[in-house]
Amino acid sequence: MAETNTGGIISYQGEPGAYSHQACLEAVPDMEPMAATTFEGAIDLVRDGTARMAMIPVENSTYGRVADVHQLLPESGLHIVGEHFVRVHINLLGVPGATLGQVTRAESHPVLLGQCRGFLKEHGIARIAGYDTAGAAKHVREAGDPTLAALASPLAGRIYGLETLSSGIEDNKSNTTRFLLMAPQPTTIPSDVPSITTFLFRVRNIPAALYKAMGGFATNGVNMVKLESYMLNGSFTATQFYADIEGHPDDPAVARAMEELRYFTSYLKVLGTYPAALERKQGI
Repeated sequence: MAETNTGGIISYQGEPGAYSHQACLEAVPDMEPMAATTFEGAIDLVRDGTARMAMIPVENSTYGRVADVHQLLPESGLHIVGEHFVRVHINLLGVPGATLGQVTRAESHPVLLGQCRGFLKEHGIARIAGYDTAGAAKHVREAGDPTLAALASPLAGRIYGLETLSSGIEDNKSNTTRFLLMAPQPTTIPSDVPSITTFLFRVRNIPAALYKAMGGFATNGVNMVKLESYMLNGSFTATQFYADIEGHPDDPAVARAMEELRYFTSYLKVLGTYPAALERKQGI
């Protein structure tokens, strides 16, 4: 969850009714959501002062990490100030009066299409890739074709006046997306508040550098909950790592682990320290 000093505008990528829109309403209900066409557009709204925060999805429990976001975050100039988890309920949405038996095609973002393979195969429904889940719902409403449906959120169904032809059709019933809240300035939280620290790093070109860099977290009892690698600037020889750890940089154990990490890295950038979402305690 984000800081409590809310109010103003929070930007997100997608059409109204997207899961990012839902995340905004759940995490900061007293802020006004503002849609942007791209992730870059959502971030630009914060950088130019139009919005106070941006809601950016980073990973899904079924699909994995959101493409390009890990490279976008360090270039944004923004800081992570919170996290929010959205349980992704997927509905098959049709125009008023349509029935499930009439549907021959379903449109949605490729990620959502991949999360409903079982249902679509069972009902012989062809998949149509769209740029956005809520955008698909909007297109279905505009098309007015009872043979065309959208895979989208219940929120999108309400916004575009579509009928729910089948609900909860996702293959994985624990399907969840994690979002990060981004702001121009870092959040300040007491060191005793359960927190997550997110950072990027590149290891020095020495043998076993990654193993040695990670050793400080193990010896100091710091729990690393995520470690991902990705190519830097399209090069097979340049790798950057994205990491989430439990703890605050002011914790003595975390401070020691980070100091050891610095010794073995050529680049280290902390993207933010922020309160851990309550869902983490619930095992999400």
